[in-house]
Amino acid sequence: MSMSKNIIDELKNQGSIPNVFQKDLIKSFDNIQLNTHIFAPIVNLFQKRTKGIYIWGEVGRGKTLLINAFLKNLPKKINFKNFHYIEFMNFIHENLTNFSGNKDPLKEIAKLLSKNNKLICIDEFQVEDVADAMIIGNLLNMLLYLNVTILITSNAHPDNLYIDGLQRQKFMKSINFLKTKIEIFHLKGDIDYRTKKIVNMDHKYIEFFKDDDIHKLISKSFGINTVNNKLVINDRKFNCKNASNNFLWVEFVSFFSDSTSSSDYEHICEKFDWIFISDFILCDDDSIDLVRRFISFIDIAYMKKSKVKFFSSNIELSSLYFGKKIDNLWVRCSSRLKEMQNRDYFHQY
Repeated sequence: MSMSKNIIDELKNQGSIPNVFQKDLIKSFDNIQLNTHIFAPIVNLFQKRTKGIYIWGEVGRGKTLLINAFLKNLPKKINFKNFHYIEFMNFIHENLTNFSGNKDPLKEIAKLLSKNNKLICIDEFQVEDVADAMIIGNLLNMLLYLNVTILITSNAHPDNLYIDGLQRQKFMKSINFLKTKIEIFHLKGDIDYRTKKIVNMDHKYIEFFKDDDIHKLISKSFGINTVNNKLVINDRKFNCKNASNNFLWVEFVSFFSDSTSSSDYEHICEKFDWIFISDFILCDDDSIDLVRRFISFIDIAYMKKSKVKFFSSNIELSSLYFGKKIDNLWVRCSSRLKEMQNRDYFHQY
């Protein structure tokens, strides 16, 4: 039985029926080069195998879902490492330090990865830092040279990575090999599966959302099991519950008690596909600055049609503020909160 048939059957058993675009990607998995025996290089020449796939497309199209299904159906003899992009860069920087005494630390990292793995998967690939941009292209090239198969998922085509970044031309020279050595697959589709999954969470049967519940949601929806508590907005650092390329999770009191501004909220709404807010409390006029900031955030998120998930537990958000001083502002915010929690609000996605 082919790999693609196994993946489709498994997805159907999970209640997910692949669409035509997803089926095309699943078929491409059958052509991935996995060197499992000494004659693999000769076999690959005749079978037109690919050394990897770069999968790009809009959020919620099933990229991570399909990659995880592929990895689950790999033969047991295939050793692989599945990284989220943030995990991958942390691994690189940690080992750059460990190999700092070597002539070429990056080459040592490539050898380390290739020694233990035939396949490297990098989820949510998105280069934003100039130093990382220079590192990542060179390392991926080394891994391919060492016959490591590479799978990458991203929201952007390789040509659109690191837009407006410093020294972008140098980065593009190091990353252009992707278009010649591995398949570039555009995963299209009209249904945002991630949005559907998150929106359909039923609050009726949960009196209080614990942090573990939200971590599980993040793991299932984004394939991330690590925690990143550092958030940089407009060159300032803030604490958060977790953050990745596609989502941000903050606590209501902690985040909006800080000196954030409308420009910070605009940055957040533009950068993150999903914004999670938890740990709400009832507020009166003693918390007026916190409430003002929250109102400003809701105004911007509503205007930009951002996807926000409120984990409000037993608090009715539209009645969160019961003070008097800014009641005129809260009336509009209350109305928007009701709309943003309605499933119809997400139909635009």
